[in-house]
Amino acid sequence: MSFAAMMLLGCALDSVIGWPDGLFRRIGHPVTWIGALIARLEAMLNTGGPRQRLWTGGLVTVLVVGVTGGVALVLQSALPSGWLGVVLGGVLAWPLLALRSMHDHVLAVERPLGQGDLASARTAVSRIVGRDPNQLDTAGVARSALESLAENTSDGIIAPVFWGAVAGLPGIAAYKAINTLDSMIGHRNARYECFGKVAARLDDLVNLIPARLTGVLFALVSNRPHRALSVMRADAGKHRSPNAGWPEGAMAGALNVRLSGPRVYGAHLAKEPWVNEGAPDPGAPDLGCGLGLYRRAMAGMAALLGVCVCIGF
Repeated sequence: MSFAAMMLLGCALDSVIGWPDGLFRRIGHPVTWIGALIARLEAMLNTGGPRQRLWTGGLVTVLVVGVTGGVALVLQSALPSGWLGVVLGGVLAWPLLALRSMHDHVLAVERPLGQGDLASARTAVSRIVGRDPNQLDTAGVARSALESLAENTSDGIIAPVFWGAVAGLPGIAAYKAINTLDSMIGHRNARYECFGKVAARLDDLVNLIPARLTGVLFALVSNRPHRALSVMRADAGKHRSPNAGWPEGAMAGALNVRLSGPRVYGAHLAKEPWVNEGAPDPGAPDLGCGLGLYRRAMAGMAALLGVCVCIGF
């Protein structure tokens, strides 16, 4: 069974259909199911001192990843052989991908920003970033959206496709469990510093290869491949994340804008270094260019999957 073909079909379905709102209202979404399990276990077990929280958080991480990957393994084992199994596997992989929603969320920022409607753009960007939108000017909104586009292309699309192509449904499902764990409990604060440490480190590990692949893919499909690669190599290590700086650096170099930099989370000012410092701030036209880069990157990913299918991977 070709796992690459399964991922290619899943990507095609998500690009064309997305995850329908009606379906979401009726049954939710696999990520919300995983999130509900995490929330229940966290409420039960995130107690005690730092050492106890570290151990119980690690146990929750292993349990959630094991259950999610195990269910996916059972489903994959039940698939028929041949192309029918590939088609059914692609349908099962479809909800674990986010090609269309990523594009649409950034487009929802780009349209009002291009019309000068900063208030609506702030509302739209607040749906994809954690910082205070009321603190963002036009450049801040554009920068936030581009950073989200770059980072989420990696961990919302390239990474699950990569692990799905490597290990099929268990690979993509286990990755989504790890990524959901990190987004829910992998925070550096009093509640999650110890409890979410294992989840956060595991998320860093499984994104090492996909983040770098995403950066290279952005560079290769851009109009400034040498500049994108140069900025990525120079500035990726400055980022607070061991992985997010690679796609963000490539995006910044490809569009010739600066990203990251100081930002406000609640009442806290995070003094982050600039990525591609010295370049101009982005604006609404750069969001359009970023979406164009994203679409070309998705086409490039599909082409790579097609090559994998042709060589029997």
